[in-house]
Amino acid sequence: MKKTIFLSLLSLLCLVTVTTVQAQETTGPGTSGYKTSLGVRLSSANAMVNNAVSIKHFINDKVAIEGLFSFGDPLAIGAMVELHKPLASEGLSWFYGGGAYIGFVKKVNTNTLKTTTDPNFGGMGVVGLDYKFPNIPLNLSLDWKPELNIVSDINFEPAAIGFTARFTFGK
Repeated sequence: MKKTIFLSLLSLLCLVTVTTVQAQETTGPGTSGYKTSLGVRLSSANAMVNNAVSIKHFINDKVAIEGLFSFGDPLAIGAMVELHKPLASEGLSWFYGGGAYIGFVKKVNTNTLKTTTDPNFGGMGVVGLDYKFPNIPLNLSLDWKPELNIVSDINFEPAAIGFTARFTFGK
């Protein structure tokens, strides 16, 4: 059952990614103002991928891939495909997308006091605002990233608001 759910979600993610990239190819000027960025994402909730190191790379002018590495407990890694749409102000865009994560949670058995590490797998969506300062290599992002944990511990975390500050590279 778990293998079927995992393969179905993975297939759906691949299909959405390929369809989205093909549909969003553009020939105009970029909307992001940067090609790659690296920084820190701070989150307000107990999501699996909460406080994390964030790296974002634009595949084309409107489609980016963001990788997240959350350290501590839980230890988690996730990736999302994001579509960026420009807003009226230069350097400001809104974005939406989705992806998946795998996390590892330490649990202590109260009877034996032994610690085990349980793997968790799930999907996450994202919608937010992204701003690249015009004269300095700084990008700020504010987003909402709900998560649905589907393997090991079925759980939904709707309140994951995050703020990200990144150093930008290239254009």
